[in-house]
Amino acid sequence: MPRITKIYTRKGDDGTTSLGSRERVSKDALRVQAYGVVDELNSVIGVALASGLSARLAELLPIIQNELFNLGSDLAFYAADKEKYGIPQILPSHVDQLELWIDEMSEVVGPLENFILPGGVMGAAYLHMARTVCRRAERDAISLAHVEPNELNPNVIKYLNRLSDVLFVMARYENHQKGMAEPLWNTSA
Repeated sequence: MPRITKIYTRKGDDGTTSLGSRERVSKDALRVQAYGVVDELNSVIGVALASGLSARLAELLPIIQNELFNLGSDLAFYAADKEKYGIPQILPSHVDQLELWIDEMSEVVGPLENFILPGGVMGAAYLHMARTVCRRAERDAISLAHVEPNELNPNVIKYLNRLSDVLFVMARYENHQKGMAEPLWNTSA
């Protein structure tokens, strides 16, 4: 567990930051962008949790938040440094677990019969926001994979892809649990 003794260091005042290996890179580097959006996603999930979600979601989302810290670490280190530093990584089992949760909640909410608008109760709206941030994190990870093809754990993209799906189903589940009808897309509007 890292120990943070001081919040400010002034080292980033020149527009650079340290990767996990301590290598200095520009704060707008694709790798930094990718793990920065994962951090943003984690924060949006925190806001969703603070809104007072149903018990099952309040149980599952902290697990996802911890996995997102692992994913951020996975992105902050080059492949060669991950083993050297013992960095936790996203595994196929993490992706499989997300699929199980999607199936569990889909069984409760039923099939999707129309496109739905992001919204409903506050918690569902935050989960929809988290879903869109997750999609951005996925796009950034894909961009990074194009530039550094041998550096990205392939499970990262799979996890983010599946996570956006689970967040969508969680939003539907939250509306269902709170008795809120899903806001449907009105194609004749």
